[in-house]
Parts: sequence; C-alpha cells; structure tokens
Amino acid sequence: MGKNLVEKILDKHMKSGQAIIGQEVGVSVDTVLLNDTSGPMSLLQFEAIGLQQIKCDLAVAYIDHQTLQAGFENADDHEYLRSACSKFGARYSKAGNGICHQVHLERFSRPGSLMVGTDSHTPTSGAVGMLAIGVGGLDAAVAMGGGLFYFSYPRVVRVNLTGKLQPWCSAKDIALEILRIFTVKGNVGTIIEYTGPGIATLSVPERATITNMGTETGVTTSIFPSDECTKEFFVAQQRLEEWTPLTADADALYTDTIEINLSELQPLTAAPHSPGNIQTVQQAAGLKVDQVLLGSCTNSSYRDLMVAAKMLEGKKVCDTVSVGIAPGSRQVLRMIAANGALETFIAAGVRILEATCGFCFGSGQSPKSEAVSLRTNNRNFKGRSGTESAQVYLVSPETAVAAALTGVFTDPRDLGQEYPKIELPQEFLIDDSMIIKPSGVGDIVRGPNIGLPVSKAAWKQDIKGKVVAKFEDNITTDHILPAGTLMKYRSNVPRYSEYVFNELAPQFPQLCREYAENNYGPIIVAGFSYGQGSSREHAAICPMYLGVQAVIAKSYERIHWSNLINFGIVPLVFGQEQDYERIQAQDELLIADIVKQLGSTTVVVQNITQDYEFATKLEISARQCDILRKAGLLNYTKK
Repeated sequence: MGKNLVEKILDKHMKSGQAIIGQEVGVSVDTVLLNDTSGPMSLLQFEAIGLQQIKCDLAVAYIDHQTLQAGFENADDHEYLRSACSKFGARYSKAGNGICHQVHLERFSRPGSLMVGTDSHTPTSGAVGMLAIGVGGLDAAVAMGGGLFYFSYPRVVRVNLTGKLQPWCSAKDIALEILRIFTVKGNVGTIIEYTGPGIATLSVPERATITNMGTETGVTTSIFPSDECTKEFFVAQQRLEEWTPLTADADALYTDTIEINLSELQPLTAAPHSPGNIQTVQQAAGLKVDQVLLGSCTNSSYRDLMVAAKMLEGKKVCDTVSVGIAPGSRQVLRMIAANGALETFIAAGVRILEATCGFCFGSGQSPKSEAVSLRTNNRNFKGRSGTESAQVYLVSPETAVAAALTGVFTDPRDLGQEYPKIELPQEFLIDDSMIIKPSGVGDIVRGPNIGLPVSKAAWKQDIKGKVVAKFEDNITTDHILPAGTLMKYRSNVPRYSEYVFNELAPQFPQLCREYAENNYGPIIVAGFSYGQGSSREHAAICPMYLGVQAVIAKSYERIHWSNLINFGIVPLVFGQEQDYERIQAQDELLIADIVKQLGSTTVVVQNITQDYEFATKLEISARQCDILRKAGLLNYTKK
C-alpha cells in the first residue's frame, strides 16, 4: 500500500512511538524557527536547561514582530537574541529583513524536512513540501538541544483541488473556503494534505497563503507536494540544490477526502470576530470601509503586492480610506522598488509600512473607534487590531484594493477592470546580508528587560483550589494574554502576568494573589476550543506564575494544550456538558492526591461549595504524565 506525503516525511523522522493515529510519537527535528515574541524566552529556557550548543541542523531567529521600539524593552530583547544566537549557533535575521514565515519560505524552506517554530503560522513552509509545525518556546528549546518533538500521530485529510481559479478569486479565497468547511475548532490531531490537478495552477506564494491560514482551523499543519512549480520557485531563489521532488503515492490512503473545484469559488471574507465567520464578499457589498491594510505572513509576497499595484496604476485611493501596505520581506520590498510598483503605491496615496508583522497582531495601525477595517492577514479576533470597537474583515488583496478604490466593501469582479496578469520573476533578488551567521564567541547581553525563566513548584498532595474565572467557547491566546505593544514584556514574566485576561477578567491577577494568600490554587473553567490562535506560550507561563493549578475545559487547541502541560498546569476535560453548566466562578474545588490521579485517564474533582463531585478526562501519554508530575517540562528536562 502506498504512502501519503505526511507518512513519507514522518517515516524518516520518527524515533519513538508507532504510526497509529492518536498515539504519541517522537520525531527528530531538522530546523527550528524562532521569532522575537517567543524566541527570547525559548533561548532563556535553552540556557536554563544547561545546554551550550544548538544541535539541530539549522535554527534561525527573526526580528519581525516587535520592531516598533517604543521604550527600551524590545531593543533589549533583540540584543539578547542576537548575542545568544551568536553564542549558541543560530542565525539571526535583523529587524527590517522581513516576516519570519516569508523570509524562511524564500531562503530556508526545504522539501521533506521537518521544522518546528515558535509561531502558530510556521505551517507556511508546507507550501514547498516541508512538514512545518507550530510549537511553544520550551518545545523549541528542547528541539534545539537535540531532543525529540512529541505530538499525536495525525489523521491526514486529503483536500483534492480541481479546476482553476476564475479571475478576481485568489488563494486567500481558497483558504477562506477551507475555513468554511473545517471551521475553527474540532480539528486537533489533523494534517491537511493537498492533492489534485488544481495544484499545478497555484504558485508557491499562493500555496503559502493556504498553508499559512490553515492554522486557523486548528490543524497541526498543512502541506503541498514538491513538484515542478516548487522547482521553479527554488530556481528563482537560487537554491535549486536544495529542491527535491516529493509527492504522495498514487494509491496512498487518507482518513478523509474533501473535494474543492477551484472554478466554482467566489470572493470570500471572514467577518468579525473570527476567521471562521465566512461569508461572500457580495453579502457585505456596500458596507462603508475606513481602513485597508495589505500584508502579514498570509498575503505579503511579491505576487500579492504586484496584483495590488497593477490594480492601482493611474488611480487614487478613496479620500475616506486609510490604506497601507507591509511587504513580507526585504526581498519583496527591494523588488517592488526596483520595478516601479512601490512608486505606484505611493502615487496612489498608499502608506508604506515596514516589512514586519506589525498591524496583524496589533502593533501599530489601530483603526479609529467603530471602524470597518479590511485586512489581508489571518486573524480578526475582537480587539486584536488594538481598537476594541473595530470591525475587522479578512479578505484577499484583490478585495482589499477594490475597497480602497471605492470606499465600500466591493466584489472585485464589479470593478470593470481586467484581471492583472502577474508573472513571477525567473530570478528573485538575493541578498542575505541581514541574516547574521553565528560566531560562537562573545558574551550574551542582558538588558534590564531580560528576566529569568520561571518554573512551577513541586505539587502538594492535593489541589485545594477555587474557580478564578469561568469562560465560554473559543477563548484565544489573545484573550488570555494580549498581543500588540504589551508583548514587550515577554521576557519579564512578573510584569507580563499583570495583563492575564486583561479584557475578559481584569481582576484575574489580583484574585489569583488573594487566593494564594488563602492557600487556594486558582483554577480556570472554559468551554470548547480553549487556547485558539497564537502559539504564545506566555498564555500558559503567566497563569502558572500566578499560581493556576488546572484548567477544566470542554476541549483544547493543540499548541496551548501542550503548553499547559509543559508548564505544569493540568488540562482537564469535562466529562459531561452538565458539569460545565453547573460549576460557577469562585466555587471551591478539591482534586485529592493529584500526583496519583495524574496516572489515570479519569480525574475526580470535588465541588466543595456545591457539595458534589464530577469526573473529568485527562488523556495524556506516559511521558506527559511524568512531565506533569515533575511540575513541567523545564524541571523534567533538567532531570
């Protein structure tokens, strides 16, 4: 029996476990991707473990999020990253070189390789046949030290693409259609593998848009085969020697198959406040638009910006709309500067933003109160733009420019323009001078914003706790710990912890301290899909620092679930819906003999306040049980 693409790559990397869906396996890691949001803590943890040299084939740290340097904190973190990378053996991509996923796709992606990255959109590199998985920073630290990465052997769902996109439909519309089909929850333990004749019509940048935004479905990763289109991309990036063909066998088996005829798609949008809230652009037509932003790791490639530039040639953006672009990389920026497209944007009245993540996670370009903002990025969680009352819609570059020209939500097919024909260059501009190779010498620089990793104290016999807060479904890591400018405190856990549940439950940190003073361990209660979104491990670190002992939820998203275990917080699952409905904030709970109960798939919780008990599920591996018993992965790895 033949193998699918995922099986082929995993077969070469599996070092422990069996290829049985749902069972934990350990895989060797070729590449580790870091950025400046999770990278500093990851390298601090690398040091805390006692490691001296990076052992995986390649590690690259990118300065791409916190380039808006208001105050010393971000610059401190950048300098720590630079010096630690040089000392331990990682490459360092300077601020201004571009967004990690775009640059990595251009310069370091490789078919058949396995990568983990401290950003949930690491699957972007799946566009070239690479198995690329987002993880927490501590998992990345272990992988850099030569340790295995552990996850559940996946279900592989085949998405078979046929037909060809019609004019004014783009890869972003495919990504949104995937979200319409899969939704944003219920896909833990799944990998999407793309097949079919429609693949040949999609360039690598278009495939990257699709694998990037597959993250929002909650799947482990997404992957395309490495074919002739992939080869053309590697030739253009002057990396032909790193290209290899890689496809699934003709008789490969899949858990499920979904058919999508590209010819039948139409322009789509994700309406506020979820990437899964899909509707057609025609349904939103006529809605007044205040802001349009093009960029992010989803839609900032040369192709994306050239389509936008062609649409704007000889035109001006609407007087009532603020429009900005952020190229994905310095390579893209230099190329549009050289061919005149940058001048087209400037002449049209478009603001030119830095080649960085920026507005995608709320660092700059916050819209006015109650604004309608159309963005080509991948998330539109409430408040993520930096303006709580803003209505953010996710759209393709084509739809974004249509609104920029008209001032209202407009189906680009109604513009009356001929669809731009964009030919990708046979040779991209290559300049890696802002990617600094490690020297292996020099001192690590620690400014006052650089703290120390924190770890959980050993367990007491029982968890005597109180429900510090009860939340509903779809709580994201942005809800748990905000992004944007507050992320400058990511290397300062005590300070960052003051903002846990800053919007949903602003008294959370104070309540945790009060509970601790009275010998209660805080416990969080939540609904389905707890921990959606970013791989931000601080959403586990900071609650742990505040004393949180356990979370009881209806279900979890993969990365956050792993991060909770890594930092010694027990992720329990309600056995019955009625147990979630009955439990209330401030209820006193008792989980007796916790270390013993960790070895069971059923953990009994006593509700002292309401005088009843209920059963919860704890489905973890023996390794994860040991991690929890040792109060976290840092303690476990040291020992």
